[in-house]
Amino acid sequence: MGHVDLQKVHHVLPDGQPLLDDVSFRVGEGVKAALIGPNGTGKSTLLRLVSGDLDPHEGSVARSGGLGVMPQFIGHAQDDSTVRDLLLSVATPRLRTAGRNLDAAEDRLIEQDDDATQLAYAEAITEYTDTGGYEAEASWDRCCVAALGLIYERAKYRELRTLSGGEQKRLALEALLRGPDGVLLLDEPDNYLDVPGKQWLEQRLRETPKTVLFVSHDRELLHRTATRVVTVELGAAGNRVWVHGGGFATYEQARADRISRLDELRRRWDEERAKLLRLVNELKQKAADNDGMAARYQAARTRLRKFDQAGPPEAVPRTQRVHMLLRGSRTGKRAVICENLVLDALTEPFTAEFRYGERSAVLGANGSGKSHFLRLLARGGSDGDRATELEQQALTPVPHTGDARLGARVVPGWFAQTHEHPEFAGRTLLELLTGGGRRRSGMPREEASKALARYDIVQAAHQRFDTLSGGQQARLQILLVELEGANLLLLDEPTDNLDLVSADALQSGLDSFDGTVLAVTHDRWFARSFDRFLTFHGDGRVRETSSPVWTDEAG
Repeated sequence: MGHVDLQKVHHVLPDGQPLLDDVSFRVGEGVKAALIGPNGTGKSTLLRLVSGDLDPHEGSVARSGGLGVMPQFIGHAQDDSTVRDLLLSVATPRLRTAGRNLDAAEDRLIEQDDDATQLAYAEAITEYTDTGGYEAEASWDRCCVAALGLIYERAKYRELRTLSGGEQKRLALEALLRGPDGVLLLDEPDNYLDVPGKQWLEQRLRETPKTVLFVSHDRELLHRTATRVVTVELGAAGNRVWVHGGGFATYEQARADRISRLDELRRRWDEERAKLLRLVNELKQKAADNDGMAARYQAARTRLRKFDQAGPPEAVPRTQRVHMLLRGSRTGKRAVICENLVLDALTEPFTAEFRYGERSAVLGANGSGKSHFLRLLARGGSDGDRATELEQQALTPVPHTGDARLGARVVPGWFAQTHEHPEFAGRTLLELLTGGGRRRSGMPREEASKALARYDIVQAAHQRFDTLSGGQQARLQILLVELEGANLLLLDEPTDNLDLVSADALQSGLDSFDGTVLAVTHDRWFARSFDRFLTFHGDGRVRETSSPVWTDEAG
């Protein structure tokens, strides 16, 4: 089908900071390789280098078989984009160009119906036909039916903003997996997918003969699909990669063995150098009193010089450390009370109560009302009197009937799934922390830097929020919730973009949090840490279960 081969790739950021150093790995035909590592270490950049969107400053990138590429974020901020635009964006470059030219020619024909415009339109149709556009539309018809339940002709001009993130991802994945490209580059393909969608993706990745290089932090997906694991490791002179030739089930032990081996090699190297240095110093003193020792002294110096020139063994990768101090505070016994609550056009009436200290996972299919439920609570419930206190500007009203209210002394803190914060745009992390917010005071620069260091994003302190990776944005959001002093955490897919270490740190932070947690999640691994489960079904039912329920058929 195709392959990817990187040799000694070096890449430097625009500010001159080295990002990738001496990166070499190969993904052979039919291999399903997971690309993992800390947020912000260059995983998405590596995919852009493989796709040809970026050129390495040193080294080479070889590829064969045609590339199908899905970026981490698709469609969310492009309000005017349509289903057709999305499908063209993941098509082959020639078809993408021909399709956009045809669309532009059609628009011009509507405005000006003269001979020249009609000729240009005819030429655009010919080019679109020659590139296989209408054959592609037959495939897109199957994609639209599978992802949206609509034929292509009915769906193609639908605006992407009317689709959920999961529907957009499923549609793009359907097109890529059915498409002609032999190599797929997928950046966080499981984000926004509900669990049935993730299970569908797992099955398709296992079945497809295509070569796939994908970034994911979903541990279930990694366990079930990856036949090779490419890890981006932190380094002082630029990040490098290490390749584990087995699946994810053996990855943790293999990585622990590797770190132990590198540590032992470095310890032995340091001991050998210390011995040579002692020998040189001893012979230097002896040579000062005995000319006959001069030759031995020079020989020892030569050995030490050659030893240093050969250099130390591969350095032990820097360990990522993330420490989330989600303190919280005591509230009344009843933190959230819902009575005959109906989210308009989404749910049937339901009653639920969440007590202080409980950890509740909110489950269900995309579009069933989970995020609306959290946003309603983040606004302060039915009275909405706390909405003006919140820094997030995306807290639009939630149409509903019935009653949802917060208990005594409850302060909600909201983590938004999409990370869309127009109020953060253009501001650096230091500016966001030192400037404060509606519910948090500004911090001195030194204190702000220490807080960023706890979340392992201090190296991005002078970067603008909108330039961060999805995982770095997620960590900053959690830090801001921490600083706001919330004692009711409303987390909408918090682990979607978090790397494995950060996701573990979040779970540890929640374990010690003094307050109540409601988290919408499709992360099966993360969900196991909760003790209550509120499931939103596609038919409008909302009910509590004693264990996770991922499909309507299950109950």
